[in-house]
Amino acid sequence: MKIAFVVASIALLASINTQAASNRDYIEIVGSSTVYPFAIAVAERFGKRSKFKTPKIESTGSGGGLKLFCNGVGVAHPDMTNSSRRIKQKEFEMCQKNGVTDIIEVLIGFDGIAFANSKKSEQFSLTRRDIYLALAKDIPNPDGSETFIVNPHKTWNDVNSALPATAIEVLGPPPTSGTRDAFAELALEGGCKSFPWVKAFKKVDKGAYKARCHTIREDGPYIEAGENDNLIVNKLNANPSAFGVFGYSFLDQNTDKVQGSLIEGFEPTFDSIAEGDYSISRPLYFYVKKAHIGVVPGIEGYLREFTSEATWGDEGYLTDRGMIPLNDIKRKQIGDAVRNQTPLAL
Repeated sequence: MKIAFVVASIALLASINTQAASNRDYIEIVGSSTVYPFAIAVAERFGKRSKFKTPKIESTGSGGGLKLFCNGVGVAHPDMTNSSRRIKQKEFEMCQKNGVTDIIEVLIGFDGIAFANSKKSEQFSLTRRDIYLALAKDIPNPDGSETFIVNPHKTWNDVNSALPATAIEVLGPPPTSGTRDAFAELALEGGCKSFPWVKAFKKVDKGAYKARCHTIREDGPYIEAGENDNLIVNKLNANPSAFGVFGYSFLDQNTDKVQGSLIEGFEPTFDSIAEGDYSISRPLYFYVKKAHIGVVPGIEGYLREFTSEATWGDEGYLTDRGMIPLNDIKRKQIGDAVRNQTPLAL
């Protein structure tokens, strides 16, 4: 009798909790700090123009957002997550394992990663090799042997004799950030594979190659500054000798304070990113749980707002905030997939 009462009590409590949770009447979004300002702009406009509440958006970083997103289905979990990189296979598998089986992927545009400093200082002209030699944990041995050594470089002049003898000090995002992942892949690996023997090593041992080319040093020159890109901009303004790593949109919004370094001769500008000349650029995404559409109010409307020409088109309001739009064909293709609620297959 006691056991039956306890079981009934637990069932009743679960029912109450489920009913309370199912009353959530707003969209919950987590994820990338880079996509955050774009998502906020869409959410605020959607909230003003529709009958639905303004979505709640939290900046957790791409990796942190995908972890929360993949924890399960139901209104106790986020409906969407923003990401400044594509979902990884292991994250996709974690989603599937936890019942998040139908995921809609929305590629929204492109962004460059700025390697910026204060406008109080000179503008740097760098290569990806310079950045790699400044920030990688291990670098190729300068004696010419096909071996690695622990990075000894303390100043930019140590890296490249054409650069000033200023201490290497770079404020950047933590490992949970999609910006960090993209920076490691595009900038560090881009410089790492400029050494032919290292590039060839990828075919021999891909894991060891990635460890050498993606691992950022932890002895001081690189400082993890959290997910708040505005904080990095403010710190650069206070410390003119430092550099910061963040999305182009933040650079675009703070041109009175900071400047992007030239990378292989190109500044991070709207045109150089759109035309593919600026080498440190990446795609931006958000992901949606199909199971939540029709359960949490407003998701379909938010998707329509985000994928309308007035939002993400060539003259859309997101371009004013620094997002580089997709071409017409790609926007139509992705817009159709969103309207049809086509799930991602990896």
